[in-house]
Amino acid sequence: MALQTQPVPNASPLHVLRSVCVLLLAASATVAARRHGPAAPIAGQSMYLAPSCRAHTASLTDFGGVGDGTTSNTAAFKSAVDHLSQYSGEGGGGAMLYVPAGKWLTGPFNLTSHFTLFLHSDAVILGSQDMGEWPIIDPLPSYGRGRDKAGGRYASLIGGSNLTDVVITGANGTIDGQGAMWWSKFHSNKLKYTRGYLIEVMHSDTVVISNVTLVNSPAWNIHPVYSSNIVVQGVTILAPTHSPNTDGINPDSCSHVRIEDCYIVSGDDCVAIKSGWDEYGIAYGMPSQHIVVRRLTCVSPTSAVIALGSEMSGGISDVRAEDITAVNSESAVRIKTAVGRGAYVRDVFVRGMSLDTMKWVFWMTGNYKSHPDDGYDPNAIPVVDNISYQDVVATGVYKEAARLEGIQGAPFRGICIANVTATLSKSRKYPWTCTDIEGVSTGVTPAPCQPLQGAHDGACPFPTDTLPIDQLVMQQCAYSVPASI
Repeated sequence: MALQTQPVPNASPLHVLRSVCVLLLAASATVAARRHGPAAPIAGQSMYLAPSCRAHTASLTDFGGVGDGTTSNTAAFKSAVDHLSQYSGEGGGGAMLYVPAGKWLTGPFNLTSHFTLFLHSDAVILGSQDMGEWPIIDPLPSYGRGRDKAGGRYASLIGGSNLTDVVITGANGTIDGQGAMWWSKFHSNKLKYTRGYLIEVMHSDTVVISNVTLVNSPAWNIHPVYSSNIVVQGVTILAPTHSPNTDGINPDSCSHVRIEDCYIVSGDDCVAIKSGWDEYGIAYGMPSQHIVVRRLTCVSPTSAVIALGSEMSGGISDVRAEDITAVNSESAVRIKTAVGRGAYVRDVFVRGMSLDTMKWVFWMTGNYKSHPDDGYDPNAIPVVDNISYQDVVATGVYKEAARLEGIQGAPFRGICIANVTATLSKSRKYPWTCTDIEGVSTGVTPAPCQPLQGAHDGACPFPTDTLPIDQLVMQQCAYSVPASI
């Protein structure tokens, strides 16, 4: 099956959103990718957003894919990507792999550059339950070991390294990690290696993940690491709220990241910004910075809506979050660090949060005790500074308005809280817990703890400049079934 792709001039974003759900099925035994001319204006044309449109497209069925939910398609995915990689070089025009309706069982496979993986609305990529299909790979150098276990880790279901211009998108098709097996083995301590993630891209530039649904990941869902220019947009992530470590989106030692219009139900943090673990992260020295999170909706009863850390030993700075909605979540924003982490969390700006049924609104932890080994430096003291929260309304807060615990001798400084109302389920004599912090506040109910009662003249700071990731140009790309089919 061949599909046509081309830029579509003057199409509105609303038209794109309406059209992306419309896709015609086609059947063909034609093998290999084809170079396309301009798409004819035929019925059923659909569109997607990408940094660049692709000149070549092929279907997974062209490479022997069988969407019956039981046949392994690992070889088909690998063969398809390998074949389409011939178009990834300069002047090759790039390629799109189309995943039709069906249930496509597969083990891990890697993507290539200038490449789009597109899922039909009724396509489901299923993570294999055969652990023999999941290769063991090296731990991340900034972690020194697997996150679950010392040593290596299982590959992620969809991965890639040293890539440029990669898109994972669709008409809201599904990637299902079938994580229950992994969760059970993790809880019973039957895994020798760290669980794989649903999507992990490493050492890559310009990665877009949009309009897909991710469910039941073995562990983290989306993990860009050592990468830049990342967009995660219009993604739905679903996992049981008791599932272990099913974080939603975890940019890790990444710069220029945009996360927007996502809906996440998770057994862990909905968004967690990271940058390496203790001495390994300090040695690797790659921060996460220039990150924006907008219009996020989160449900996470045991974790944070947005977390910073706890693995932050490369540093975290310039994080901007706004227009956040959360229900039944442990905390809205949590900063997690510890002696031994080193580095910094600074210049964090949050505004416009609507929260209901929260344990805490804000939580800062300076004694997070998880370490990769005993080799961490007890003199590596993290710096937390210039943290701003404003325009927050929280109802049904059942523990405290905030639990803010810095590090003795190294207090968290520069905290600003303004125009915040937290309605507690039950009246408490001490609605705030504060130790080793310094800051200011205004317009905060209930009245904050004494270390936050410094004089303040109004709103907390929020940057007015535009981040480079907001200037990433996205084309509106069309594809359709040729009239001859």
